[in-house]
Amino acid sequence: MSRKKLESLQGQLNGTVLGSETATYELLAALIAGGHVLIDGPPGVGKTSLAKALAGAVSGQFKRIQFTPDLLPADLTGYSIYRKDREAFEFVEGPVFTNLLLADEINRTSPRIQSALLECMNEGQVTIDGVSHSLPEVFQVIATRNNRHRSGTFPLPEPQLDRFLIAIEMDLADEAVRCRILEHHAKVDAAASERKSSEPIFTTAEIHELQREALALPLSSSVARYIVRLCDAVRNHTELNTTISNRGALAIMRMARAIAYIEDHEAVYPDDVKRAFLPCVIHRVEMRHTDLDDDSVSRKRETTRLLLKEILETTHVE
Repeated sequence: MSRKKLESLQGQLNGTVLGSETATYELLAALIAGGHVLIDGPPGVGKTSLAKALAGAVSGQFKRIQFTPDLLPADLTGYSIYRKDREAFEFVEGPVFTNLLLADEINRTSPRIQSALLECMNEGQVTIDGVSHSLPEVFQVIATRNNRHRSGTFPLPEPQLDRFLIAIEMDLADEAVRCRILEHHAKVDAAASERKSSEPIFTTAEIHELQREALALPLSSSVARYIVRLCDAVRNHTELNTTISNRGALAIMRMARAIAYIEDHEAVYPDDVKRAFLPCVIHRVEMRHTDLDDDSVSRKRETTRLLLKEILETTHVE
């Protein structure tokens, strides 16, 4: 039953943002892995629509925060207020107390505000005035980032980037897909169909069970060593200035387990690791100083992607 529901969820996400099959697959795997997602791309390619479609498919709470320069940490996490009638402080929950949090244009606010999410994303809790408040068992942050127009944006701190399980790259679709998008929206009933809210496919309890089953998939010592060798290859690469942390290696393992679960594998295979490697690592690496430093962000990103693919091709399984 869960397998059919997974296929239904994947089909619903694919139908929401045409041409987003890779992004949909990776987003679904991150949900099963229980990890947070950073979606990169220019405006108007469906980043927010994809996140909202996932929220609509799960019968949990969904909240959206528009990150702006005037945002305060309390606007995210909540605050304590003194109730005179009770002569006690009362904690008012912020938007992070939800199942799926859409952090829209996360790089539009300062690193100080971005860092307010660190404890939430890493430990599943919020600490205010020395008191810790637990977040729901199923809690996922999906952050969007406009990586084309940098005016008025702030860089994401490395610790913040490291909390994202994966980064998904979305770009303008090819000509054929863009024609399909126009034809879809040109239909007479397009506006009416968009207003209809589809029934959720999964409950949060079912998502939690999927996560538990994926984490139980066996992972052999040879596959674990393969993950470590991939991380070492990144660290030792002459053109990359990065060390993949233990959190990064664990992210690859968690994502590979989720992929193995989607593919109905009995254990985690090297091919699952290979499929997990790029989305788990691309946002964690930086190039050493090169002539590309003065070039566009997109060109540097593509060069980094090619270097990581080279690592995948040259690092062999035992």
